[in-house]
Amino acid sequence: MKHISTIVNTILAVVLILILLATGLPNFSAQAAGREDPIPTATVEPAEEPQNTCDPDRNIHVSGTAVVNVLPDRALIQLGVQSNGKTPKEVQARNAATIQKVVKAMKALGVEAKDISTDRYIIQPIYEPYDSLFINGYRIYNIVAITMRDVDKSSDAIAAAFQAGANQVVNVEFYTSELRKYRDQAREMAMKAASEKASALSRAAGADTGCVLNISENSWSYFNGNNWWSGGNNQNLWTQNAVQNVEPTNAGTPASDDSPVSTGQISIRAEVSVTFALK
Repeated sequence: MKHISTIVNTILAVVLILILLATGLPNFSAQAAGREDPIPTATVEPAEEPQNTCDPDRNIHVSGTAVVNVLPDRALIQLGVQSNGKTPKEVQARNAATIQKVVKAMKALGVEAKDISTDRYIIQPIYEPYDSLFINGYRIYNIVAITMRDVDKSSDAIAAAFQAGANQVVNVEFYTSELRKYRDQAREMAMKAASEKASALSRAAGADTGCVLNISENSWSYFNGNNWWSGGNNQNLWTQNAVQNVEPTNAGTPASDDSPVSTGQISIRAEVSVTFALK
């Protein structure tokens, strides 16, 4: 009987131990989890803002101008054929025959057909006397534009055209096929000239230039008019900040001294106006 009581007490003790273990594990797990080391978090320091050097209230306004002189590698020749006749059909046939001879002469010099085009074609009656309404005949003005890729043959082209029947030289204009290249070069030089001028003036006043507030461009050159190139009229070069002469290449060489048409140099000009902040 005593032996049975001992077994019962042992069983109760084991059950009690199991109950204690079951009820204590969650707290133990929670305590273990609470003792884990916390994960460090990264902190980002705010970046320092750069100092503002653009104060629009303190500024300097300057201009820069540059010219790039280059030898032309193209020539545009405008030749006229003027024909008279009693009837429109007659004058048209006469003019067309002369034009064909002029075109043939140009092709004989190596000018391609794509470089020969009609620039202007005008037919009008001839009144006699001039202020009357009596038509005495008809006149055609036919102007042919010829692009010369070999500028040294410009004089030969004019002579050959007149021998073929042309009777007017309307215009001879030289230009470069690399206009964009030299135009960008002139712009860069003009901008550099403006920057150097602004720096010199600012230092003289005890300041220094900051960022660029404004840029505007005013460029011209064509016979002192409104284009990028010009043929020989360089009166305004005295006002330039920078002038550069480009060395000749095989694409453009000076014409001979005995030629009646002189290519010379063409001037590609750029002008910029720049406003810099002072600091």
